Parts: sequence; structure tokens; C-alpha cells
Amino acid sequence: MSEPFELPTELNIYSALETRDALLAWVTEQMSKSQDGLEVSARNVEEVDGSGLQLLAALANMEHAWRLVDPSDAFTEACRTMGVAQWLENRPLKNASGA
Repeated sequence: MSEPFELPTELNIYSALETRDALLAWVTEQMSKSQDGLEVSARNVEEVDGSGLQLLAALANMEHAWRLVDPSDAFTEACRTMGVAQWLENRPLKNASGA
């Protein structure tokens, strides 16, 4: 497994661009090292909105499997509210094509 990507404390519209850029750079770096699945940590997330969850939805549309680790209570509640509770199951998530 890769070194987990740490989501920011505030995963919202105000941090979306910066987080997206950091996430894409991290994915590129991790894939250059290994083709193993990616881990995204949400342990520090205290505030999350739809824009923050959209970033992870975009990751789900990339060709690399990923899984969520250490979700905070705030992140867990947001995932359940927005209908993406499957991210909380701690299993690799793949895009719709099964990659």
C-alpha cells in the first residue's frame, strides 16, 4: 500500500482547488512508485461539504483503486448523508469500468 493521502481538516469549497492539486500530485507520485491501491485518510477532517466529497468522487473515476482509512466522525456523517457510505467499508474502490 501507498503512504496515505491526508485530507485537510476543512474539506470544503474553500479548500477544493488546493486539495485537488495536492491529491493529483500525490496520485502521480504514488503510481510512479507502485501500482498498489491508494489509501486516503480522513482522520483529520472536521468540516466537509459536497465539493470535498466531489474530489473523492473524481478519484473514484480514475483508473486506480483506492480506499478510505480512518474516517473522522464528521466525514463519516457526511458520507452517509450524501449517499456514499460504501466509501466507509474500508475496501478498495474502483471506477465504474472495474479498473
